[in-house]
Amino acid sequence: MSTRQLPPRSSHASGEVPRPPRSPLAASVLVVAFIAGFLLFAALGAWQVQRLGWKHDLVARVDARIHAPAEPAPDAAAWAASTPKDQEYRHVVLHGAWLPGKDTRVQAVTEAGAGRWLLRPLRREDGSVVLVNLGFVPEDWPLPEPPSGRAAVTGLLRLSEPGGGFLRQNVPAAERWYSRDVEAIALHRGLAPAAPWFVDADAASATQAGTPWPRGGLTVVRFRDNHLGYALTWFALALLVAGGGWRFAVEERRIRRRWRQHTESTDAPGTSAGPRHR
Repeated sequence: MSTRQLPPRSSHASGEVPRPPRSPLAASVLVVAFIAGFLLFAALGAWQVQRLGWKHDLVARVDARIHAPAEPAPDAAAWAASTPKDQEYRHVVLHGAWLPGKDTRVQAVTEAGAGRWLLRPLRREDGSVVLVNLGFVPEDWPLPEPPSGRAAVTGLLRLSEPGGGFLRQNVPAAERWYSRDVEAIALHRGLAPAAPWFVDADAASATQAGTPWPRGGLTVVRFRDNHLGYALTWFALALLVAGGGWRFAVEERRIRRRWRQHTESTDAPGTSAGPRHR
């Protein structure tokens, strides 16, 4: 007994009706959405690449400032003629006299452990006051009076840290300080006129402050640099959207071709869109 292989049945022979294509409006909206999504994610990726270059330039500039020879700290006129970002992390030198009885302890967590930053005001020769972070001291460490006479301090110029720490506000009346808020400390201590910045003293300057403990030179210069990862993420999303758009275009083309074949077969002579009844 012989068998004969039958050709596969088409969807028309089996009575199946293919899915109709999307309306021109719906297809256009989806096409615009795919294009907009691709352009958006690609633009975000390009922006992160630009940010990556900017961050590397910033790190290079800051590194050059840190390792440059110490220069005189800016006076009020020089500060007003520049921007804070142009002055931050400059290697500076100060000359003046320590102001006794005006020390401030600020909460600190360093490689030496938990303790306090010791901030001491220095009266410069022009009459202005600069807060100097002498470095890290343990909790409740007794502070001797600062030495009298002329003092010299070298270190890094830092910008004020207003407000307080994470989820903690400074409370000057209770001597609870969680950030090096120059304006608040100067107001609480009656220091005027005070510079709107402070100086992180280096290790040598801290040992010359008349107190044996402050450990200076603990400034941590670290910038978050996640821009490359962000850029790759945005570009990957752009590729996913592009792949989805390509898949949509292929599938929509296939649906339209099947629908056109279906309509042509049903409109042909001798065919009917529905089953015949006797």
